[in-house]
Amino acid sequence: MKPISSHEHNDQTRDEIYRNVSLFDDQRQTDESRLSAAVALTIVAHEHESAILVTRRSSRLKEHKGQWALPGGRLDDGETAIEAALREMDEEINLKLTENHVIGMLDDYVTRSGYTITPVVLWSDMTDTDLRPNPDEVASIHAFSFQELARPDSPNLETIPESDREVLSMNYHDDVMYAPTAAMLYQFREVAIEGRATRVLHFDQPLFAWK
Repeated sequence: MKPISSHEHNDQTRDEIYRNVSLFDDQRQTDESRLSAAVALTIVAHEHESAILVTRRSSRLKEHKGQWALPGGRLDDGETAIEAALREMDEEINLKLTENHVIGMLDDYVTRSGYTITPVVLWSDMTDTDLRPNPDEVASIHAFSFQELARPDSPNLETIPESDREVLSMNYHDDVMYAPTAAMLYQFREVAIEGRATRVLHFDQPLFAWK
């Protein structure tokens, strides 16, 4: 594993990300008392640079309305994490990809709300402007560029009285994204972009994400 050569959206970047993710020993969590979910860390083109697609959740949703998220959701019966990530991405942002677009997976992240989330890394040659959200689930679609992911003032770590673990967040322009989304974005940065085998399961979430 080693840092990728550039942030450009081209075959070389894809191949270098594939190398780093393939060499990373991703870890699964096997607590059957938790619900299984998957999210898509989808790399697309944004102004000639690579970027990860992130969304703002719709205000119509019952849970976590208006929060930053990655396309994803619970696994249906008999579904794999990859199948669920692909299905949810199609349902939420109308992006149809196949297993041929899969780069690999990162570590499972266990949430305070009872889920084990598997992050699936995908590569697409589409641009972020080609996509449209499903308004029932997603208010808007955004590009988290590799340059923005690599900014030196991220991640942020803070302590809260309710936990003995540090809460992780990532800066995004003039806003902040919190774990679990931020934890998976941070691990993607470390593994795929920087070539470092960094773990994130030990980072906690803010109180508003515990429910």
